[in-house]
Amino acid sequence: MMEHLTLILQTHFDKLLAWLLTSGARIVLVLVIAIILRRLVRALTDHLNDFLQGWTQSLERQKRARTLSNIVRTIAMTVLFIVTVMMILSELGMNLVPVLAAAGVGGLAVGFGAQNLVRDVITGFFILLEDQIRVGDIVKVGDKAGLVEHISLRVLTLRDFDGSVHLIPHGTITMVTNMTKDFSYAVLDVGVSSREDADAVMQVLSDVGAELRRDPLFANDILGDLEVVGIDSFSAARMVIKGRIKTVPVKQWRVAHEFRRRLKKSFDLRGIELP
Repeated sequence: MMEHLTLILQTHFDKLLAWLLTSGARIVLVLVIAIILRRLVRALTDHLNDFLQGWTQSLERQKRARTLSNIVRTIAMTVLFIVTVMMILSELGMNLVPVLAAAGVGGLAVGFGAQNLVRDVITGFFILLEDQIRVGDIVKVGDKAGLVEHISLRVLTLRDFDGSVHLIPHGTITMVTNMTKDFSYAVLDVGVSSREDADAVMQVLSDVGAELRRDPLFANDILGDLEVVGIDSFSAARMVIKGRIKTVPVKQWRVAHEFRRRLKKSFDLRGIELP
């Protein structure tokens, strides 16, 4: 009886030893490689983040760089985890075909339910990657316009002039009009009576533009002299002269409001008639 029991234990021990020297060793090797790859992914994404942070001094761009590097790290870690688990299960003798089939069916069901979410995330990733929109920009998306308060991977948050907040999923965005990308223009359509001398009116516009640019309160907002394009349209009673002033982003409305205020006073002093 003891000899039989000893034989059984010896047989199981030999099988365990053989498994440890084959599948067990391969599992340990897989885990070691996974740990090394995990550290490598962390190091590479940290270097990527440091490179992107040093590439720009803009705090908003640095925030975007951090977001993108974190996304890359998360995706890489997820793929590494799934591959590692599947390899370990394979070494444990589990048949992966039913597991993969079930995962495929489950993934298909989840995919149908989450396709809008996936579309939002992918679109948001490219919006961040291409630096299309920044926090602080004023943009128009469809029929909604406002100040960009927050950008996530899934949603763009806009606050319009009356304080309403619009949450726009990235997947629904087909076209964005960014009114404050790098610089802006204060566009001016000045209407006067058609009886006025057009050259004299344009000279008044230029004088007011030069005066506004010399003002210390507005000098930092203005990037160039007033460009008087000329007569944009006219009729029997009204003549419209178009011009524009290049400004720093978001300041075009402030500059335009002050320009119109000063222009009205100049017109009154010179007796230039408005239609």
